[in-house]
Amino acid sequence: MTRSLEIEEGASVEVDRRTFCKLLGGGIVVLVATRASDLAAQQRGYPEDLNAYLRIDPEGRVTIFSGKIEMGQGVQTSLAQMAAEELRVGLDQLTMVMGDTDLCPWDAGTWGSLSTRIFGPALRAAAAEARTVLLNLAADRLGVPLAQLEAARGVVSVKGDARRQVSYGALAKGQAITRLVGEKAVLRAAADFDVMGRPTKRLDARDKVTGRAQYAGDVRRPGLLHARLLRPPVHGATRVSLDLAKAKALPGVVVVEEGDLVAVLHADPERAEQALAAVDARWTLPEPAFDTESVGDHFTKHAPEPEVRESRGDATAALAAAKAAGDRVFDVTYRTGYVAHAPIEPHTAVAEMKDGRVTVWAGTQTPFGAQPRIAQALGLDEKAVRVVTPFVGGGFGGKAAVGQAVEAARLAKLTGRPVMVAWTRSEEFFFDTFDPAAVVRVASALGADGRISAWDYHVIAAGTRAAEILYDPPDARVRASAGRNAAGSLHPFAVGAWRAPGAGTNVFARESQIDLMAAAAKEDALAFRLRNTSDARAQRVLKVAAERLGWRPGPGPTGRGQGLAVGIDSGTYCALAVEVRVDRASGAIRVERVVAAQDMGLVVNPQGATLQVEGCVTMGLGYVLSEELRFRGGDVLDRDFATYTIPQFSWLPQIEVVLVPNDGLAPQGGGEPAIVPMGGAIANAVFDATGVRFHRLPLTPERVRAALAG
Repeated sequence: MTRSLEIEEGASVEVDRRTFCKLLGGGIVVLVATRASDLAAQQRGYPEDLNAYLRIDPEGRVTIFSGKIEMGQGVQTSLAQMAAEELRVGLDQLTMVMGDTDLCPWDAGTWGSLSTRIFGPALRAAAAEARTVLLNLAADRLGVPLAQLEAARGVVSVKGDARRQVSYGALAKGQAITRLVGEKAVLRAAADFDVMGRPTKRLDARDKVTGRAQYAGDVRRPGLLHARLLRPPVHGATRVSLDLAKAKALPGVVVVEEGDLVAVLHADPERAEQALAAVDARWTLPEPAFDTESVGDHFTKHAPEPEVRESRGDATAALAAAKAAGDRVFDVTYRTGYVAHAPIEPHTAVAEMKDGRVTVWAGTQTPFGAQPRIAQALGLDEKAVRVVTPFVGGGFGGKAAVGQAVEAARLAKLTGRPVMVAWTRSEEFFFDTFDPAAVVRVASALGADGRISAWDYHVIAAGTRAAEILYDPPDARVRASAGRNAAGSLHPFAVGAWRAPGAGTNVFARESQIDLMAAAAKEDALAFRLRNTSDARAQRVLKVAAERLGWRPGPGPTGRGQGLAVGIDSGTYCALAVEVRVDRASGAIRVERVVAAQDMGLVVNPQGATLQVEGCVTMGLGYVLSEELRFRGGDVLDRDFATYTIPQFSWLPQIEVVLVPNDGLAPQGGGEPAIVPMGGAIANAVFDATGVRFHRLPLTPERVRAALAG
């Protein structure tokens, strides 16, 4: 269960260590220091560079404080497992406090599958140090050497004489011990685990399925007003006139106009909606420069010069030599469109001003990122801004943006009352920070020996995540033009992180090109991959996925509809082996089976990891089969689920997850890797079924039907 620690209203937590510990009360407090380079920025306000801390109170209950947030990915449970394992307590003895800027140490944000990889080791170190402190206290209390003690479920006892024992709570009473931990604490070995590595039901599951879980939209404060804001009809529009008279005449309506902020508010959200309809605003609209179909040509024409991100040998010379020698050279361009995040919970925030401070309850992946933005908008010191993150109903990178939190805070200050800003579904689409459209051009050569001899990869707008040179050509390079967030002039609206940002595009292009070369060489797609990469982890997951699927070797297309792809993301290797069926009359693709073989190092919660893979496969069906934002210049044409199609339950294939053991490697990311190879695996399977190679996602029925007819 997640709960907040009660503190005095208005209290500041930018304190020295002594005051901080006094604020927490008695008990044992453990502070954790990690490398700033791992966290992307320095902790502010504490003497040390703190990422997390935990507390053991006089009753023996353990509280973990973390700047991370829970948005359905399951880190509340996996982090609790890591702490419980090292502390030797049960999960029922532990409370998680997450995403509260007044109570939790600074954190850059919850993204990039970093919670387990970066925060996890620090948390384990804190728990291990706390266990060491408690064992030493118990040795003194019981009068026995440390080596004769053992701990379980928050109780330290003498080995062989369980009657001689003392609880953590008894040890913590009256103590005022603060320990600062580095990264060298002695951790339990994987062979000794009895909490980590075990399938564990999520701690938030019961509250979520029973409706008890609280989200930002569930927050209610006395005197709350619901706000509706005036929005432009298209991105880039300029307002030329505004008439608020009719809205102001409506009973109970509060009208706010301050600079670019025009809002109507009412205690009843439906009345606020009616008031917005009464606002008369006129706009001038910009001429659209490109649209859904012409975006690829626009990018190719206007992208800046590429930068080399990875290189070995001389790819340009090798390709020229291959052409001169008569070797097979393949020059192919791949495309993907803009993709929305489309979370079921739209961006929502509640803000309340009190005694010169503002508290904002926001559905966000970045509570500490929201804090300075709100402070700047309100002209406050950051110390006067508290951001509390309840459960978040899906983020996928899209809730790193905090526009709704800033809007709610501004309106709370201007009206003097608590304000909720809950974006409508139309606003959620319009103001999304979309996964950017992208273009990838791959030129490769195949030598007479059947090996890849040259590789030249150029990506526009997607960045180079998962674009590494996985295979073994002696001459290769990876170039990028206009990184994902550095290409403002390319895009007509905001773009940003989307689950494994850019990786799906890059692996779709790379694995399609590899498959194309295998078919040209008349070689089995699996055998071709294994022969052209020396990466042992890649080889292993490919073999496991193919074996579990029942891969039948043979050069494609075989007509069977089998496909493979492999990707690396967040330190995790994931190979997908899939089976598809294509209806040639309608162009519809039915994904029948997906086998995911994933090497993610030491697995903290196998059940949680399996659920994440299944979620990746489900979400991946969207960007592969249906999801592409329709737009014309700054006009977002898809504003709801009537026209923007996300995966349906009826689409789901049989999903088999194989967690490939690798306990010698620290836990790696699990929330994104399996979505990365989905495009490549399905496109390759469609080729195997039909003999038609597709170079653009999504694979809509219309495109498939047209390609089969042509």
